[in-house]
Amino acid sequence: QVQLVESGGGSVQAGGSLRLSCAASGDTLSNYCMRWFRQAPGKEREGVAAIDSRGTTLYADSLKGRFTISQDNAKNTLSLQMNTLKVEDTAMYYCAASRGRCSPTWFYARGLNWGQGTQVTVSS
Repeated sequence: QVQLVESGGGSVQAGGSLRLSCAASGDTLSNYCMRWFRQAPGKEREGVAAIDSRGTTLYADSLKGRFTISQDNAKNTLSLQMNTLKVEDTAMYYCAASRGRCSPTWFYARGLNWGQGTQVTVSS
């Protein structure tokens, strides 16, 4: 099983940018469908974006154009570039993995291998 550790969260003003990273160990990211999820207080965990070894990228419709998922196989690291951040982007962000390629149901949060999360807070 791959182990995942997120970093890069913090506090930023609305309109700003952050780049999250997820370092993997124990296995190669290219063997997995890698995802970012987020969970705001009082809300369900929601899928943000996914990427697999084919380079397929999938996004939540509401986040297309502002967030970009990428993967550096040489560094075994997953990233999420978040631009034009909004107050409603405030949440704990998690990376998650499942073996194989991403499917149209990539945003289901069950049966995945999770990191511990990194907090993103956007202020107005």
